[in-house]
Amino acid sequence: MKIFTAYIEWDAETKLYVGIVPGIPGAHTQGATLDELKENLKEVLELCLEEYKDSMEDLPQFVGLQQIEVAV
Repeated sequence: MKIFTAYIEWDAETKLYVGIVPGIPGAHTQGATLDELKENLKEVLELCLEEYKDSMEDLPQFVGLQQIEVAV
């Protein structure tokens, strides 16, 4: 069992939550609720990991998030 971090945004135009798992190509999806998004992310992540199972060490490694302050 491995735990991954997902980045989640609210898309006001589509009225959907959008989630990505940084460092895993193709691991992104959307859902109408946070629970639906979590289930969709789990499903797509399992599919992506199956695809990359022989080259997991070659995938980018998620390091973190950083806030940047700019004058607007």
